[in-house]
Amino acid sequence: MTDLPAHPTPLLTIGYESARFEQVRDALTGAGTRLLVDVRAIASSRRAGFSKRILAGGLAEAGIEYVHLQPLGTPKDGRDAVRRGDVGTMVRIFQAHMEGDRSQAALQEARALATERRACLLCFERDHTHCHRSLVADMIVGQTGQPVHHLLASIDTPEPVRTKRIRKTLT
Repeated sequence: MTDLPAHPTPLLTIGYESARFEQVRDALTGAGTRLLVDVRAIASSRRAGFSKRILAGGLAEAGIEYVHLQPLGTPKDGRDAVRRGDVGTMVRIFQAHMEGDRSQAALQEARALATERRACLLCFERDHTHCHRSLVADMIVGQTGQPVHHLLASIDTPEPVRTKRIRKTLT
């Protein structure tokens, strides 16, 4: 293992649920983000500003690079399970998916990027405990020793309500 810096740069995560692009951008710039790593399986959204090209362009205007690492996204059957409220099944599907060569290569790339500059993982769910990005973050920091900071963008609506948390499912 290589020597780690005395004070490693934190790995950031953020979800855009209930937020406008400007609110997410402001949270990212406020945290000093230099790179956004999109860990969605499908980098499109019905929310304005969060589809791949538009998101990348808006971030570039704010001085933030964008990369989409599709193999770090949750497979369709995992997304379907979480929509049904079956978080345990989603976690099992995602963990099996992450054993694949493409996923491991993307994880290695994310790890390298996160140690080169201040990076933030992006997915949909506002609360990181309801999102696979917290699992991806755990995989990255397990190797890098970085702390993880979960950002929250300001929103105009009440907080979304969820009943199951990914981390509780893992224990």
